[in-house]
Amino acid sequence: MARDARAPAAAPPRGSGAGWWTAGRRDHLIGYAFVAPQLVGSLLFVFLPLGLVVYYSLHEWNVLADTFEFVGGDNYRQLLADPNVPKVLTATAVFSVGLVVFNLSLAMLLAVLLNQRLRGTVVFRTLFFSPVVVSLVAWTIVWGFLLQSNGGVNALLQSVGVEGPNWLRTGTGAMVSVICVQVFKNVGLNMVLFLAALQGVPKELYEAARIDGAGAWTRFARITLPMISPTVLLTSIITVAGSLQVFAQIAVLTQGGPGTSTTVLVYYLYQQAFQFHHFGYGATLSVLLFVIVLALTVLQWRMRRRWVFLET
Repeated sequence: MARDARAPAAAPPRGSGAGWWTAGRRDHLIGYAFVAPQLVGSLLFVFLPLGLVVYYSLHEWNVLADTFEFVGGDNYRQLLADPNVPKVLTATAVFSVGLVVFNLSLAMLLAVLLNQRLRGTVVFRTLFFSPVVVSLVAWTIVWGFLLQSNGGVNALLQSVGVEGPNWLRTGTGAMVSVICVQVFKNVGLNMVLFLAALQGVPKELYEAARIDGAGAWTRFARITLPMISPTVLLTSIITVAGSLQVFAQIAVLTQGGPGTSTTVLVYYLYQQAFQFHHFGYGATLSVLLFVIVLALTVLQWRMRRRWVFLET
């Protein structure tokens, strides 16, 4: 009898492997191949170093004496008893708060101004963004010369009859100087992000608000800020994390001085590990820094539901 042409084809024999290579498995394999470089990079350059830092924090490593011994929680007990840690955390908090507030406020102001359709805005956008691509060390060295007692800043002040202080040798002046140098270096990045977000706000909302009689501040508070709030969240997370990891500006401008007024946590970590060769205690400070950055990032992410538009 002839075989019915409509009958289903016979299933491949079990064990032949013909039914294993399906389209779904192929797509999964391709997806894993695409994420593999990033995954391997994260394992090698993020998670492995983080695990080693925690491991080293439980040991005392003296490179000069070539000793490496397990000390358990001694480094963490030293951290709690260190009289310099409260001063370092205070300086870190002052620097971070000043940098975040000044940076985000100035970036928002510049973005709002440059979002206006005026002549020359392209030139000013380039001018404000150009410091972002300048070498950080070169930028800091130049500002170090400008902020000296006989530098360019005091010469400019003297031309209008104002006697400028020795900016880098007074506690308050040194902190303000470091904050300003860092703000002017990176404000262009946040400005560009805010500017891109502002250009995505529908113009119809502003027109409707004007018809209803809303003023400029009301339009900004009730339309602009809610609509760009996801970008505000992004820039705040980036800026807060970056403010807690600043090092080059402190090392070049003030070396943590005068006294410990500008000794932030990263610079204190560097001193303990690479100047005093307390690598175990330096690793412990690294763990503290990681916990602080992680806690602040998680806090900002959890609070987004209260002020980020369309978050539930």
